[in-house]
Amino acid sequence: MYDREFILEYYEKLEKRKKEIKRRELKISLKKGLAVSLIGPRRAGKTYFLQDLYFKNKNNFVYLELEHSAFENITHKDVFEIISFINPHARTVILDEVQVIKNWNRLVRALLDSDFNVIISGSSSKLLSKEIATQLRGRSLTYILLPLSFREFLQFREIDYEEISITKKMEIIKNLEEYLLWGGYPKVVIESEKEEILKNYYTTILYNDFVERFKLKSIDAAKFIFEFCFQNFSKEISIRKIVDFVNSRTGGNVKNVVYNYVENLPETLAVFFVERYQKNVYSRKSWPRKLYVCDTGLSTVIGFSKDTGKRMENTVFLELLRSTSNPLIEIYYFKDYQGYEVDFVVKEGLKVRQLIQVTYASGKDEIEKRELRALAKASKLLKCKNLLVITWDHEAEEEVKGKKVKFVPLWKWLLAEKT
Repeated sequence: MYDREFILEYYEKLEKRKKEIKRRELKISLKKGLAVSLIGPRRAGKTYFLQDLYFKNKNNFVYLELEHSAFENITHKDVFEIISFINPHARTVILDEVQVIKNWNRLVRALLDSDFNVIISGSSSKLLSKEIATQLRGRSLTYILLPLSFREFLQFREIDYEEISITKKMEIIKNLEEYLLWGGYPKVVIESEKEEILKNYYTTILYNDFVERFKLKSIDAAKFIFEFCFQNFSKEISIRKIVDFVNSRTGGNVKNVVYNYVENLPETLAVFFVERYQKNVYSRKSWPRKLYVCDTGLSTVIGFSKDTGKRMENTVFLELLRSTSNPLIEIYYFKDYQGYEVDFVVKEGLKVRQLIQVTYASGKDEIEKRELRALAKASKLLKCKNLLVITWDHEAEEEVKGKKVKFVPLWKWLLAEKT
């Protein structure tokens, strides 16, 4: 049985948090009969995002922070009663940490059947994104909230980027260097003890979201797999490479263990595997794949070298991932039998929409000719004319191998509105 007065007191205190919340860019769309599922890596700011959504729509939203003691042990019936006395006019219910309620999937379906819009989030250590989709039997839409984009990073720092002077550009680039090194976790951006915070995040994700969540028996193997990923982001990797790395650390043969553990890695939302673009499904689902991480700052604290080019590429991947709320958008990489590689193939439906190379270059003479040849070759094979090279500080539009190529500095591309 819930305590009505305690719940009302909770909402009074919640109101005081309003000033602490900073706006995020993610936009979600509500669709009748479908629950919106918000997922993301630990500490990316899901709770603050949902609270901000509630504050912006208080007239017809109700927010329940289910891990708070005010909602301890509430039943499905209690949820309907709480909605009725908190805001009887509400048509949208936010259930933060929905896994706390027993048989939460039945509650969500009951709310949907009662013509409520429903938004849910779950702890990555207790509720997997694929479990949400399975439990709701196709009645959900999924959005991912990542650590801060570079635009959000500047907004958190209260740095204006609307009008760019030479001085402002230098300030933006200085902040971009910090962003690439320390990443975009909200608390890390605001606090000074960056390394300590990130070390804590890394350890928590490793043990809570990976080892404990999947009941992994070989902690050493799990630890070394994680270490490998955060040392080798923005690279094409194979299972064999991971196996060899773990074997060299453990001194044993853990091939089968590695295969099983690696399958679970993407569910932590800390590591992402990108498939090579292939028309054949079997070939596309096979290894090797390219590896990216949810935040470059996590790699900094485990002693990874400052490879600006790799950090740039990882940052571009995360920015592209933010655009995949469109279910037709898919991200791949291209590599042919001669080793010509294009960092990103952006596909929309049946059509390749854009080809992107990322290079740490400040002038055209610093860009490897092989990268441009790969772009031209992929353009011909994939029938895509939208060719982009993201650079450090080179901006131009030029013809390469008969193809028109746009060169844009990373800072400018990150600050531009994506369509």
